[in-house]
Amino acid sequence: MQFLLAFIVAAPLLGAAAALLPAPPGLKGRSPEQAVLRHGVTVTGVILAAAIALTLGFDHDAPSRFQATTDISWIPALDVRIHLGVDGISLPLLLMTALLFFLCALYSYFKLPAGPSPKAFVALLLVLESGTLATFAVLDLLLFFLAFEMVLIPMYFLIARWGGAQRQASAWKFILYTLLGSVVMLLGLLLIGLKSGTFDMVALATDNGRELTYTTQLLAVLAIGIGLAVKTPMWPLHSWLPDAHTAAPTVGSVLLAGVLLKMGTYGFVRILLPITPDGMATFAPYLGAFAAVGIVYGSLACLALARKGNKGDLKRLIAYSSVGHMGFVLLGIASMTPTGVNGALFANIAHGLITGLLFFLVGALKDRYGTADLDTLAGATGAALYGRAPRMGAFLAFAAVASLGLPGLAGFWGEMLALFGAFDPAEGLSRPAFLTFMAIGAFGTLLTAAYLLIVVRRVCMGDPRDGRELAVADIQHYEFAAWTPLVALTVLAGLWPAVLLGLTDPAVQKLLAGGNS
Repeated sequence: MQFLLAFIVAAPLLGAAAALLPAPPGLKGRSPEQAVLRHGVTVTGVILAAAIALTLGFDHDAPSRFQATTDISWIPALDVRIHLGVDGISLPLLLMTALLFFLCALYSYFKLPAGPSPKAFVALLLVLESGTLATFAVLDLLLFFLAFEMVLIPMYFLIARWGGAQRQASAWKFILYTLLGSVVMLLGLLLIGLKSGTFDMVALATDNGRELTYTTQLLAVLAIGIGLAVKTPMWPLHSWLPDAHTAAPTVGSVLLAGVLLKMGTYGFVRILLPITPDGMATFAPYLGAFAAVGIVYGSLACLALARKGNKGDLKRLIAYSSVGHMGFVLLGIASMTPTGVNGALFANIAHGLITGLLFFLVGALKDRYGTADLDTLAGATGAALYGRAPRMGAFLAFAAVASLGLPGLAGFWGEMLALFGAFDPAEGLSRPAFLTFMAIGAFGTLLTAAYLLIVVRRVCMGDPRDGRELAVADIQHYEFAAWTPLVALTVLAGLWPAVLLGLTDPAVQKLLAGGNS
């Protein structure tokens, strides 16, 4: 188990280095490009298999305990350690990350985005995977920061070199926003480490901030919270996200929404809640207010883009929907209750699965129609996917109803638990304020249903015999292989939420209790 986790974190880096080397003669296949793409599928597949083995070997009777741990001194002068471990909070995120990277590598093998060298594409994808997996596995504040920053450069190049229109400007906006937030976050992490005498996240969480003064906690929450809020992204620090999603290639959008946004909310749960509880209690009402505004703002922006005649880009619409969905995650965290935090973690996983599927589908639509413009897709009587490409229409309708929170699918439980957490927030928080946030969030669910149903009506319905030359191919075999696991897991999590909650709840209870089970 200890070796497995270290292998999961380090192997993508070795795979990235190997991707840049010439392919052995017997493994070239039809071309060197095919060989390197096959290499990407193989490495991400091995990582996924290792993550599944780690999950099967995980002691599910003790999910609140860190398992598969490695603890090696790295910089003794600062007491920085290579400390790895997973518990019930990080294990689902680790597994989902490994799955999404494998599905993206598989999709890219058949549908590589237009751009420069496939070798560089695969190498960047694997470096990105290593950074995201490390973020969910490290238990040292400085290592967390290094892993958090490690994803920026590969994602920048994936957008800037393999993206669509406005890719350079969008990539610069992405990296400038996140770098500026990260500089402030580093100051907060250093403040915690220097004031407490350790950067070890387990020791700090167990101490529950007792070594930190109230002022130190306030400054740390403000600094670290800004950096995490940019990555989440929280309104009003979200403006880089729609541009990045619109310009990114399909797999870039899937990974940005499915994995990278989760790094910000994971930091709130893993660092700020247990290490700076007094500071979080002070800022929680403000975080809840920003979350509630973000829920409604994201939905209203989507409604505006979905309206006929507004030339709304479908990728941009789903990007704005992420602002609203991540608002529910932040609202659950702001409640500082086991119910709310469990809801936030559940919504994290649900959003990764469902929005990842939505971006896959929009990418496929863009490939077929040559555009993601909603007015063009809808045309005079609708794109009529139900008639022209029925399986793709069914997948899109499924992803939409899952995203709007239909009971029985994964999107429902996270949002419901987050609202329940706001209904009865932690002791010391203003209940009237959080009841207001809950009401605003509940209104946001109605707006979410409205814009998603409008999108389904405009894209899926219509007369397939309207005389236009818009015949499109239905789902291809590689698309079916990449999308079906996401559909199956969305249904499984929706029908059997205990699969996730059984892992997260004991760990959350211990985390909020200061390390006491």
